[in-house]
Amino acid sequence: MKLIIAEKPSLARNIVSAIGNMKKEDGYYSNSEYLVSWAFGHLFTLADIEDYTGYESEDGKWSLKNIPCFPDKFKFNLKKNDKKEIDPGVLKQFNIISNLCNREDVTTIVNAGDADREGEVIIRLITENALKSEKDLRRLWLPDQTNETINEALKEMKEEKEYDNLANEGFARTYIDWLYGVNLTRYATLRTGTLLRVGRVIIPIVKAIYDRDMEIRNFKPSTYYGLISNEITNGESVELNSKEKFEKNEENKCKDLCNKYNSSEAIVVDKKVKKDKLNPGKLYSLSKLQNVLGKKYKMSMDKSLQIVQGLYEKGYLTYPRTNSEYLATNEKGKVKAILKSFETIGYPVEFKDKKTIFDDSKIESHSALTPTYKIPKKENLTEDEFTVYQTVVKRFVAVFCKNECIVEKTEIKIKVGEYEEFNLKGVSILEPGWTKFDDATTKDKILPNLNVGDKVNINFVPKEKETTPPKHYTIETLNNYLKNPFKEDKKKLQEEQADNPDDVDDTEDYKAIFEGLELGTEATRTGIIDNAIKSNYISLKKDVYNILPNGEFLIESLERMKISMDKYKTSELGQALKKVYHDEIKVEDSVKLACDEIKEVFDNNKDIPIYSSVIGKCPKCGNDFIMGKYGYQCKDYQNCKFHISYEICNRKIELEEVKVILYNKTSDKLDNFISNKTGKPFSAKLKIEGDSVKFDFN
Repeated sequence: MKLIIAEKPSLARNIVSAIGNMKKEDGYYSNSEYLVSWAFGHLFTLADIEDYTGYESEDGKWSLKNIPCFPDKFKFNLKKNDKKEIDPGVLKQFNIISNLCNREDVTTIVNAGDADREGEVIIRLITENALKSEKDLRRLWLPDQTNETINEALKEMKEEKEYDNLANEGFARTYIDWLYGVNLTRYATLRTGTLLRVGRVIIPIVKAIYDRDMEIRNFKPSTYYGLISNEITNGESVELNSKEKFEKNEENKCKDLCNKYNSSEAIVVDKKVKKDKLNPGKLYSLSKLQNVLGKKYKMSMDKSLQIVQGLYEKGYLTYPRTNSEYLATNEKGKVKAILKSFETIGYPVEFKDKKTIFDDSKIESHSALTPTYKIPKKENLTEDEFTVYQTVVKRFVAVFCKNECIVEKTEIKIKVGEYEEFNLKGVSILEPGWTKFDDATTKDKILPNLNVGDKVNINFVPKEKETTPPKHYTIETLNNYLKNPFKEDKKKLQEEQADNPDDVDDTEDYKAIFEGLELGTEATRTGIIDNAIKSNYISLKKDVYNILPNGEFLIESLERMKISMDKYKTSELGQALKKVYHDEIKVEDSVKLACDEIKEVFDNNKDIPIYSSVIGKCPKCGNDFIMGKYGYQCKDYQNCKFHISYEICNRKIELEEVKVILYNKTSDKLDNFISNKTGKPFSAKLKIEGDSVKFDFN
């Protein structure tokens, strides 16, 4: 008898449907060959700090006395409810699974967790805690949940030990996230008097949005001059924009160059016209799909993931949490079957064996997101489900479309004297091909009818322009950043991609993903961003992210406490997890790396007083002066109002400097203030005046 333990009830039902002729029991299904039971996601969670240290404060509140906590061996407990009692439903289901595991007639136990590291860990924890004797352990790996795939996978199950590296990576990630989350969340909360959720991935995500919004907030536009000509030649407007730029005070230099250009001849020196194929975009990874849904339909990542996950569980899409835009070479037969299904309902598709579609070197665990051969009826889907499903289908059909998109590309070179050569590029779509199904990234841009040797009329004039601030992160741009936060010259790459997405070399991106340089993963990123939104650290309006006051307080508080959770630190830990996966280091090695980093935080902050610590006397009313939520402040702040901000003109005010101000009524001369008006650095003293401190330039 084989016992299959599914991660969720929905997967269990799909497995039962594929096997067929199974009887419903209390907490499981059965027939003469199989037993199928299920978890509710995580049945086990890591123990709390108090379970390791034995210390619990009298009032039950967090304390600095039992952190940092670095367990020699991590403990797991059955999941508890809000009353901190073992959840009755969890306990009942675990007991059912435990009894099934230990039945004498059960010889094989099958791990049917989701096909990722988290799913691997969820089921292993159940079997490790349930089993009282050795059994044959197998792994059911499902790229989709159709009956055909499930039955094929049941015939080809590997021994579970072949997934040990995946499990080790999963356990290492679980331990490291616990160490950071529990130790630093408690520490930062006790230091600030405000609940701060400190995590390995949430902090660099919030910080990226914070940094971008600070850039925008502090941006000072500057004026410059460019050269532009827009004159009529052969009855058509010809616009030429020079690459030359001049500062605001160099308008006369700009005029002089305009005169030189205008006294020269502008001649068409080259013209190329060629027909070409425009290739469709690649198949979708989860984040690339979320980018499109966010940009086009303003759909949040959390919502789109829920819908994609639901379509996967219904058997309409393949496994969603994938970071690849490619298919595996051993999936060609499966793809042919899917194409046949779509061909029967009228889509003009054909199988294509191309490196831009099938590439094993760009797949870590899961292939790109595609439809399955199981095609739903529109009336059986909600409006949002239909939108998401059709988005995936359209890209799949575009990639395998019989009809090519043929375009005519035109490039004209115009030389102005000996000064500058202008390149004009245009494109017109001759045969739409796949663009009927998926939006083309290139739209018609028709150039003037010019030929080699034609003289072009010009009249260059100075054009006043203004620098613009960076743009807020959107779902698309934040996702792109998180996938490879160290990528240089991204703007140039995206411009190339806009011309022809199939020609972009994405090797660098996949190398970053496989080495663990990305911030978060396809499986975790959506939930972490949603957590940041629910914690009021960031907001998402339409598809644009903004930092919120709580997020500013979070990042600035961590900086004051010298807690560095930037992209470098997070990527370093991500790389360690990948090394565990590749069996280059042990789980214990990656955990030690995290412990050392956390220990350094505590060592660096020994002398920093915690929230409400008395640091002196209020110079205005004589009350205690304390570390407050938003600054050094009078304990009776509501009535007194005297305070000194933690940061003044982009300069952090240190505790020792505050003590000098309290004692002498003024500080020593301080450097490195940055003017909010000019952006230039300056030096000044701080002296007590009214309810706070003011600058003293004497």
